[in-house]
Amino acid sequence: METSGTGPSGETIDTPRHRALGSASRVTILRLVRDAAGGLTAADVATATGQHLSTTRAHLERLVEAGLLVKARASGGLPGRPAWRYRATAADPAPAPYRALAAALLAHLPHGQGDTREAAGRVGRDWGRQLAATAPAHHDPVDTVSTVLDGLGFSPRRLSAEPGDPVELHLHTCPFLELVGQNPDAMCGLHAGVVQGVLESRGGDGDGTVLEPFGAPHACVVRLPGLRRRAAGEP
Repeated sequence: METSGTGPSGETIDTPRHRALGSASRVTILRLVRDAAGGLTAADVATATGQHLSTTRAHLERLVEAGLLVKARASGGLPGRPAWRYRATAADPAPAPYRALAAALLAHLPHGQGDTREAAGRVGRDWGRQLAATAPAHHDPVDTVSTVLDGLGFSPRRLSAEPGDPVELHLHTCPFLELVGQNPDAMCGLHAGVVQGVLESRGGDGDGTVLEPFGAPHACVVRLPGLRRRAAGEP
């Protein structure tokens, strides 16, 4: 049974976190990951520390369980199933109603099955349509996506692109990191679905939407290949 105590200044001590940091190796690993802009894989950490890969993975998973790290698969846009990439948690939580809803959705999604991300995406699309219905009207559907994501706490920023290039949004915070740590494939699929639902509700094409965890230094990336920046004067 986990217990909590009270520290000298009156704050609550999070016992699981303190236990996770009771190992000098895990403290070193946490510092390495925090210093890496785009996160690190287990292989990166093992190379940097000289530890055996299996030992490194065990330490990383302990830090994830303690809520100090979050993991997600970052493919860099390449095909195949990439390795887990770990990043330090450092974000304000989403509004309580959204967190409660996301947690409830996770509880009803399959775990450890290949269709987890797909199932989460379907739920996310429905959620995105509902959120878009209450968002201010924008001429550009990407602006509506930004408004919805900003309301959820993702701090989105639209990346400047050349005419004809796909639109990208960089998400500089993740207010659901605790839930991402529990089921990263489901949560990333859920939020990609939200973007798709918002686009579809405003007449856009959401089918090509990709949410790339750690797709840029300090940010996750939403790629919208169905939407491209137009040149000046282009209809």
